[in-house]
Amino acid sequence: MPNRQTMPVKDAARVAQKLADELQLELVDVELVKEPTGRFLRFYVEKGDGVSVNELEAFHRKLQPLVELVDYDYMEVSSPGADRPLKTERDFERAEGIAVELSTYRPIHGAKRFTGELKGLVNGEIVLKIGAEELSFPRKDVAVVRPRIEFTERDLEDDSPSPQQ
Repeated sequence: MPNRQTMPVKDAARVAQKLADELQLELVDVELVKEPTGRFLRFYVEKGDGVSVNELEAFHRKLQPLVELVDYDYMEVSSPGADRPLKTERDFERAEGIAVELSTYRPIHGAKRFTGELKGLVNGEIVLKIGAEELSFPRKDVAVVRPRIEFTERDLEDDSPSPQQ
């Protein structure tokens, strides 16, 4: 029985990018991950003012027949979420000035975790303002950078009505 020809994930990403452009969405990431229940082909898309469930569904329906040659069991399309890791130069540009959490592979400046204001990506280094000082981290030494999501007491309050006595 002949082997079925498969499409590499990088080709699926190119197809997805073209479709995302047509639908005025931003393709953020594509991954093929093996999990205990099978191989998951995941596409993460977003839009400046937020992506709707209907937009995610439309992207999924149009994309699925275009990537059927990728060897996967399940295909998912979703929004990456507010705390998604910063990966691309564009991600870093958009996040300049916001609070981020940064983790390194090994201790740098005496620690592996840092929280501060992202000043930017400068000459391959991630620059954070921590207190009054600016620290630079070589990108190759950084495991992950993600926006810091802070909740206020109000965010944590339960707005549901209290039970009647």
